[in-house]
Amino acid sequence: MAKKDYYEVLGVERGASNDEIKKSYRRLARQYHPDVTKEDPKDAEEKFKEMSEAYEVLVDDEKRKLYDAYGHAGVSGQFSGGGFDWSDFTHFGDIRDIFGDMGFGFGNSIFDMFFGGLGGAAAQGNRPRKGESLRYDIEISLEDAAKGISQEAKIPTWANCEDCKGTGAHGGNTMTCPTCGGKGQISTTQRRGYSQFVSIQACPKCNGRGMIAEKECSKCDGRGQIRKTSTLKLEIPPGVENGTRLRIPGAGNPGKNGGPPGDLFVVVHVKEHELFKRDGPNIYLDWPICFTDAALGAEEEVPMVGGKVKLKVPAGSQSDTVFRLKGSGMPKTNGRGKGDQFIRIKIKVPSKLNKEQRELLEKFAEIEPHDKSFFDRFKLWH
Repeated sequence: MAKKDYYEVLGVERGASNDEIKKSYRRLARQYHPDVTKEDPKDAEEKFKEMSEAYEVLVDDEKRKLYDAYGHAGVSGQFSGGGFDWSDFTHFGDIRDIFGDMGFGFGNSIFDMFFGGLGGAAAQGNRPRKGESLRYDIEISLEDAAKGISQEAKIPTWANCEDCKGTGAHGGNTMTCPTCGGKGQISTTQRRGYSQFVSIQACPKCNGRGMIAEKECSKCDGRGQIRKTSTLKLEIPPGVENGTRLRIPGAGNPGKNGGPPGDLFVVVHVKEHELFKRDGPNIYLDWPICFTDAALGAEEEVPMVGGKVKLKVPAGSQSDTVFRLKGSGMPKTNGRGKGDQFIRIKIKVPSKLNKEQRELLEKFAEIEPHDKSFFDRFKLWH
């Protein structure tokens, strides 16, 4: 089943401010508290998880930018194993404040009821996590978009340090974190009257891993990763449209704790053409011809994307007449043939005439028949 739009889940508009998002999340969190909800407990738990996932993304500026640009695919790399898990939620303080204001206790029972033992999972930073996804923008010509191209690109990424195998520890030697005792999380408890507030967060010493380096790796300074530039061959398919996003699985930053790498999203920008206008697979061209060719008829050689074509202009053609060249447009993105090219003729009237041209046109004007009834009506109107 396809995921719901995050904005729809929280009931806010796409341009909503962080305050509006927090207000909506607060309202929904109150609605699905186990002491007040009329929903089935399992349904309430699922809805709470759904809205918390939406909140985690939309209240974070970076995650929200990725979601607005790429949808759910853009933020999947931010979650454990590519999908949202309660270990990815970083706003427990907001839930604590919401339930605290309602006068409800906020002990481990709440965590267990809503999240199936969230207290133990909230900071399991040693779990495998998918790497971050990357974005690469490429600009191509309309001609290249028509035929499709292969192009190499240099992508700056992070890579696991070969010396420490991504652990950040010299020789890969690690030890139990003394701050959290290897749990990867720390908790603090506060009491206010009859209410108990528990705050659970990732251990700041080991960043939730539960292990620290006995000695930091000198090559990566303990980060476990180093910067590198990867050369990738990008395959741009024929007929690609402006703004198309191509996904290259596994070409993003490396995962953490043995998790899979993120993805690379290639955004294609097709430059505007000086002659052609494009609408999907169809191409439009305004083509100027002299008025004598329009009157007498002519065969014009006009450009098309990636070539030329002969166009027969019938005698007596009027300005703005449109000719359709079937199958002469852009390749369709579904691979089923091509679009059409539409040519609109524009009759040019010379701004200057030599003596011979003027005399010929004056003679033509003398013998040109006029619609007297039209001119009679024109005089009456004046």
